[in-house]
Amino acid sequence: MGNVGLLFVGAVLFLNGLLLLGRVDAKSAAVFNLFVGGLQVLTPTYLIFTAGDDHLKILAASGIYLFGFTYLYVGIVLLAGIDNICVGYYSLFVAIVALGYSFVNFHLFKDYPFGVIWLYWAFLWFLFFLLLGLKKKRLSDYVGWVTAIEGWVTGVIPAALLLSGYWKHTTEIAIALGAFGVVVFAALWPLTRKTRQSAPTESAGSTGTTS
Repeated sequence: MGNVGLLFVGAVLFLNGLLLLGRVDAKSAAVFNLFVGGLQVLTPTYLIFTAGDDHLKILAASGIYLFGFTYLYVGIVLLAGIDNICVGYYSLFVAIVALGYSFVNFHLFKDYPFGVIWLYWAFLWFLFFLLLGLKKKRLSDYVGWVTAIEGWVTGVIPAALLLSGYWKHTTEIAIALGAFGVVVFAALWPLTRKTRQSAPTESAGSTGTTS
């Protein structure tokens, strides 16, 4: 069940990346955020209720709420047209907690690919904090590209492999994910330099989105 949710997390990240890049209408994206946010709240609730006394299953499911609440929050903010600074500071909370879940996946679950994926998410939600919490609007294109790419790399592709039974050779997958993230996200920084330099001065009243 969690793998199905992961597939749609990839979809909403991809669409929100396009939103940050100015390719998608905000209200249309808001509706899809609400759909996925609802799914990502119902899914861990079901998994926790059916986990019995297995604290490891409960721990694994609990992290899904971080994202479910993000998408619900973003959907409501976009539809209501209210300031998103609180979404930004919530994203800082998510980024910090995601580091803890990365540690848990590496050292407790021995799930090395998802240890790396949680680092991806920590990085992305920290970018949302910079963009929305600190109003660094010059980062919008960079964050948009990172968001869209992470939708595929941390959501759609892993979910498809897990659902089809091809999620194998996990050590190699973790190494490939780590290398891909470092190379691609570092390369994106100079590629988006022109848009950062030409962007208008940050405005505290701006209304963007997040993942």
